[in-house]
Amino acid sequence: MISRFSIVTLVFFIISIILVIQPVSFPIRLPYIGRRRIPLNLTTAPILTIALLWAAQCLGPTQIRDGIVGTDGVKPYNILILFFSLAYMAITLDITGVLQAAAFWVSNKGGSHGWRLYFYFYIMLTILSVVLGNDPVILSGTVFLVYYTNATGLEPTPWLMAEFAAANTASMVLFLGNPTNVVICEGFLINNVAFTAYTILPFLACIVTSFIALAFQFRGSKHIPKKIQHTGYLNPRGVLRDPVSAWVGSILLGSCLVVIIVVSFFKVDVWMITLPFAVAKFIWDLSWDHFRYITGRIPHALQPKEGEIPTEQSDDPMLSEFRRAMTLTEVVPTKQETRQNTLVSVSPTLNDSSASAPKLLSPASTTGETKPGNPGKAQAESDTTKNQETNPVLFPTLQRRMHSIHSTLSAHFPTFLTALPRLPFALVPFAFSQFILIEALDHQGWIDVFARWLVIASKGRIHPCVWLVGVIGVILCNIAGTNIGATILLTKVVRAAELSHESTRASGIALAVASNIGAVSFTFSASLAGLLWKAILEQKGIKIKQTTFAYWNLLPIFVMTGVGLGIVSAEMAVLYR
Repeated sequence: MISRFSIVTLVFFIISIILVIQPVSFPIRLPYIGRRRIPLNLTTAPILTIALLWAAQCLGPTQIRDGIVGTDGVKPYNILILFFSLAYMAITLDITGVLQAAAFWVSNKGGSHGWRLYFYFYIMLTILSVVLGNDPVILSGTVFLVYYTNATGLEPTPWLMAEFAAANTASMVLFLGNPTNVVICEGFLINNVAFTAYTILPFLACIVTSFIALAFQFRGSKHIPKKIQHTGYLNPRGVLRDPVSAWVGSILLGSCLVVIIVVSFFKVDVWMITLPFAVAKFIWDLSWDHFRYITGRIPHALQPKEGEIPTEQSDDPMLSEFRRAMTLTEVVPTKQETRQNTLVSVSPTLNDSSASAPKLLSPASTTGETKPGNPGKAQAESDTTKNQETNPVLFPTLQRRMHSIHSTLSAHFPTFLTALPRLPFALVPFAFSQFILIEALDHQGWIDVFARWLVIASKGRIHPCVWLVGVIGVILCNIAGTNIGATILLTKVVRAAELSHESTRASGIALAVASNIGAVSFTFSASLAGLLWKAILEQKGIKIKQTTFAYWNLLPIFVMTGVGLGIVSAEMAVLYR
């Protein structure tokens, strides 16, 4: 029964989604603190919405508890523990330089042949994303491609769009590749191994057609020339910061994946497997860093400068190796380096040693370093002084002490302190908020309404369910506050529809495809990886407009949706004929 409380709940839910897609902020002046801007974004808007709905008696403690503990077999805490455990192992493995070394190796294999190199990079990014998930690949791959395209005078857009498409599409293979996959496995009671068996064929079809679509769009030599200015031999070992940790991290991550596959047949919560492996990696990182610290073996690239709080140090081995290769080959500027790109504004230079990973979902906070001799340095210092006068520093003694403690710990335990700011902490309040808000919609009767619409539209049949859930899933990834919110909502709707087992299973697999390829779409907020990707590019001086992002993704997402859902429909026809 739809009531005024139901309407208020839906309206506030939609408003929170709008603020996730298009964040806003407003200034406020507080006593003793000064002027501050209060953001309403992915982190704060859903929480504020929950508070307002609670005050309006549209939800209560039961919905909040269900949103944290879970219902219908979906356990939010399980998903977050699992995701953070794997994220920590993947990010610390990335810190060792494994991904950069792989990129250098591929660059050497591709040589100066433009299209061969483009294809090699696409394959490499796909394979890495299958194993590590999209976030670590986005972190390292984006920075590498910015440096590489700048060094060779290439237009960055084709390479960056290919990286984004490959990383997000490949995350559908393993249920660990994306938090949405875990939601689907738990919500639809799909075995972890069975999930991969269902998604491997749609993945192969999507990854191939996506490359064909990208190749068609960027077919002109102005985008990808037949011959490119080669940087010379790039030494993969030159960016391998910690070979010992690279081996240990690879063994632990690989072992974790194998154990998960084995125990998936025994109905064990996956977080019980991933958490011990993550703790083991954490203990190794602290012990190994301590050993290197007392023996003086921590590389200079991992040691912070005095007064610097690093996320990834400014003396980046990848940048140093690019400089060395360019010096050896005496790179001469090409016409492409001076050609103005009408769609993308690019201003990175190889003298920009800022390689720090931005805080997730906080693009506004990601700014490059001010270099010595920079004409803007005086202006930046002047702006800083003005800001300090307007916004007085609270507890300066405590802040200096905390800064000193952080610097000391960063020098002693660089691996953990570098990985810590990279972890997607914004996912925690956002994910729980999404679960709670959808529980509120369920409480007010909207999930039953949406489920009834699904039954009427599909008549409960398999193939209409595949296409309806799949297409709506892709659309909702863009307008429902990231693919996580869309997946949680549609999982609840399909479960409430009480379809046949065959139609429910088909809807779950269609949603798995849609939630991953839906990130390759029209809005950056369609996925957390999209927001991270945009933040890194802004830090490196590359401005990609929302319209540009949508323009280049239109054809790939269109063909991937058609081909991916077509394969799912064919699979269901074979299984349930």
